[in-house]
Amino acid sequence: MAAAPDKVSTTPNQAPLLDRQTWLTAAEAAAYLKVKPRTLLLWVRQGKVKAFALSGTKRHVWRFRPQDLDAALMASPVLPSSAPAVLNEGRIQ
Repeated sequence: MAAAPDKVSTTPNQAPLLDRQTWLTAAEAAAYLKVKPRTLLLWVRQGKVKAFALSGTKRHVWRFRPQDLDAALMASPVLPSSAPAVLNEGRIQ
């Protein structure tokens, strides 16, 4: 029996379609993370999220890979915080 053909189609001088579809814009990446694009771009400037700047533009145009966004989320887990201490004695009621 013949092997099933690959589902990734290519054309000469182009990357596979699957690879081109994995890049997200800032708006798409922000929606993926459920944050505002402004927050995502702040995280990029702070180095918390890996992003790729496109060249040849005055302003940075960023592209993101979903696996990098997932890695950023897993890199800094939320730590449980202790409950705030409240003095019960001597409290004005």
